[in-house]
Amino acid sequence: MPDNTRPDRPARLQAEPLRADTFAPFGDVIESTTTPNAINQGMGERFADLATLELNAEGGRPTISRMRCQPEPLPVPLRLMERHPLSSQAFVPVDGQRYIVVVAPAGDAPTPESLRAFVATGAQGINYRRGVWHHPMIALDDVCEFLEVHRAGPEANCDEVPLDVSMTVDVADATGGQQ
Repeated sequence: MPDNTRPDRPARLQAEPLRADTFAPFGDVIESTTTPNAINQGMGERFADLATLELNAEGGRPTISRMRCQPEPLPVPLRLMERHPLSSQAFVPVDGQRYIVVVAPAGDAPTPESLRAFVATGAQGINYRRGVWHHPMIALDDVCEFLEVHRAGPEANCDEVPLDVSMTVDVADATGGQQ
């Protein structure tokens, strides 16, 4: 929930560590924390079924892309929120960099009070459920590259809305200071 105690400053949203239980209303956390299945004659392991993908609505098809985000200094100004009404959308970091995920529940346009922010480790990916509002990806420490699993198809699949108020997101370190 945003901190609005100083009307002369942007409202500040504090990011929390990304955990599967707290992110569940918005989608899936993609990470290797379950018991893997042995594959390839015991020479490999598969962490199976980590996310529920919804990509085929209205003639859509799955597609995989790579994307790159530039790091942003803290606190990061939030620019807009977007959603994909016809599909889920997954991002998996390929270079181990931390990033921020800002989300709001599916439905009507988000309000400042409905926003949640999470800090993902470079070992965690995320999958937004169909229709979940989210901010574009925010890299923290360095350039961050992602493997993106998303929908390609004939129908428009991205709604964007500006935020009604000036807001920033920040990350506190374990000692309570800003990182």
